[in-house]
Amino acid sequence: MSTSSQDGAPARRIGVPEIRARKGGEPIVSLTAYTAPMAEALDPHVDFLLVGDSLGMVLYGFESTLPVTLDMMIAHGAAVVRGSKRACIVVDMPFATYEASPAAAFEAASRVMTETGCAAVKLEGGVAMAETIAFLVARGIPVLAHIGLTPQSSNTFGGFRVQGRDEARAQQIRDDAVAVAAAGAFGVVIEGVPETLGRDITASIDIPTIGIGASPACDGQILVTEDMVGLFGAYTPKFVKRYAELNPQIEAAAVAYAGDVRARTFPGSEHCFGDAKPSGD
Repeated sequence: MSTSSQDGAPARRIGVPEIRARKGGEPIVSLTAYTAPMAEALDPHVDFLLVGDSLGMVLYGFESTLPVTLDMMIAHGAAVVRGSKRACIVVDMPFATYEASPAAAFEAASRVMTETGCAAVKLEGGVAMAETIAFLVARGIPVLAHIGLTPQSSNTFGGFRVQGRDEARAQQIRDDAVAVAAAGAFGVVIEGVPETLGRDITASIDIPTIGIGASPACDGQILVTEDMVGLFGAYTPKFVKRYAELNPQIEAAAVAYAGDVRARTFPGSEHCFGDAKPSGD
């Protein structure tokens, strides 16, 4: 895919309405990005980039997403917008910035929108967040919902566990999907549910579903990029397919560099600057 149109003009960004219109059509491709260089590398190949609060674990070394702040999300969101040209950019709302009230959510989300230039925000929760989603959408803030395994609620779930294996919990997740669609979310991430549940929800609502550990029947898929390319941790979640193993390559490069420095073979003459030429030469 090119980032320029046929006449050479810069490519127009994919907008929220285009993502919404992909329901039942060509699968929606999404990955996470937290930095401008990563955004630039991924931008031509995805439909939207999510600046996920997973950056707390991937970049900052936190044990969960809970310590992530609004200022962190704004800084990384702005970097991803600057590093991209084509993809729709969605930024996560971090824990405790939107749950208290719809008005509090609007104050935080409006900061994210204005200070990053992103196209939409994502927030976790279904029935409980439907009123907030409707409030934001009515005031011009597009919302991507997130149901199923919601990482900000991992303490409630007892960890990062598959949700919806029993019928009572599965029905709650179905109700969540219906609620966020009715509230005006343009799409919904479904995370960590049995495949049949992800498939059933996708067939039952009229907004795109974005799966992560859900179902190939979802209208699109998302992964944490660092998981996908082997840059984060030794453990690979069941729902992740690794398309590269970059950690061993980085380690091998560091070993080679350290050896060259200690042997004084780097820098070589080709990496050094010569003396200034005498004036008049």
